[in-house]
Amino acid sequence: MPLPQKKRWESMAKGLVLGALFTSFLLLLYSYAVPPLHAGLPSTTPEGTASCSPAPGESETASPANGSSLSSSSGCRPRRDIVFMKTHKTASSTLLNILFRFGQKHGLKFAFPNGRNDFDYPAFFARSLVQDYRPGACFNIICNHMRFHYDEVRGLVRPNATFITVLRDPARLFESSFHYFGSVVPFTWKLSGRDKLAEFLQDPDRYYDPRGYNAHYLRNLLFFDLGYDSGLDPSSPRVQEHILEVERRFHLVLLQEYFDESLVLLKDLLCWELEDVLYFKLNARRASAVPRLSGELYRRATAWNVLDARLYRHFNASFWRKVEAFGRERMAREVAALRRANERMRRICIDGGRAVDAAAIQDAAMQPWQPLGAKSILGYNLKKSIGRRHAQLCRRMLTPEIQYLMDLGVNLWVTRLWKFVRDFLQW
Repeated sequence: MPLPQKKRWESMAKGLVLGALFTSFLLLLYSYAVPPLHAGLPSTTPEGTASCSPAPGESETASPANGSSLSSSSGCRPRRDIVFMKTHKTASSTLLNILFRFGQKHGLKFAFPNGRNDFDYPAFFARSLVQDYRPGACFNIICNHMRFHYDEVRGLVRPNATFITVLRDPARLFESSFHYFGSVVPFTWKLSGRDKLAEFLQDPDRYYDPRGYNAHYLRNLLFFDLGYDSGLDPSSPRVQEHILEVERRFHLVLLQEYFDESLVLLKDLLCWELEDVLYFKLNARRASAVPRLSGELYRRATAWNVLDARLYRHFNASFWRKVEAFGRERMAREVAALRRANERMRRICIDGGRAVDAAAIQDAAMQPWQPLGAKSILGYNLKKSIGRRHAQLCRRMLTPEIQYLMDLGVNLWVTRLWKFVRDFLQW
């Protein structure tokens, strides 16, 4: 073939490849940029579709949701049917890792999303979003991000399933969400100052558009994740009704600020062993990327997220009633034991003994998902020489969410394609 003709064919081939990549990118961008149809309305499974049908003889005794007394660790059977309503920016990735490990260890059946690492968030959860779902199927654990729809979730698990979630101080959550998601919330692009968070909080109504794309990330995110209207009038009686509904539905509401105490209560409620709740902090930002809100900005952030503030105050009070019922001295002993065990695993597993910046992570399998335009999420390096007894546990404890989902066989083609585009464009 003459050289000019060969070059022409090579040029055409390159053009076709680049064109295909660009078209795929535009389609992907479109899927992320256009909110799901009727995103504000619950999508329900057709009436008459069979819910989870437990096998004959399975226990169907459910403990009271969010009750004042927790099951004793002595003489109880470990609970294996768990719904974790994974809220955003609340240490939920760390708790997710705990559930992944427990489910994998005991061969439990997860309800996983299909194609992505969430259930088409911010659309409401529907059973049809579960990978390989069939009417009547029962699952042991549901734990990926979703916008909660109680009836749809309830239809996937046995009647005795334990429902848990985790909350965080709304001002601190808002701060974290603003820094993590702000770049994908278009109305924040109007902010021109060096400290965009402070600028926004000076006059949030000037910038905030409740109908804007991804606006839900920047106001009452906990209320939104739990399936409620995050724009409710704070004086509406529905606010308190929703809070009491959460109390009825969830057996335990953990607090991010008291994570170790929360895990002790969770271990007791589920009748698990100490090893089951060991953890390393995952998906944490480096210190330089975590500016602390001042007193005035903290008050403004709390006022801006007033629905979440009311939710948090309610469950902060109920949390400490649970601690009192558990016993303060007993709690102190068990928290100390958990911290000693975590410290021991840190020495065994982590190279250098601490989290490192993304650029310093040596194994791609340990690289956490990063926010757009930043490499602010820390990760870990696994020690090169770990004894056989701990090698598997160390790797599982340190594996980030996306990689762990792939290890569990989840189809993440959308997430993986999005990562390819981001890497290609160096976002």
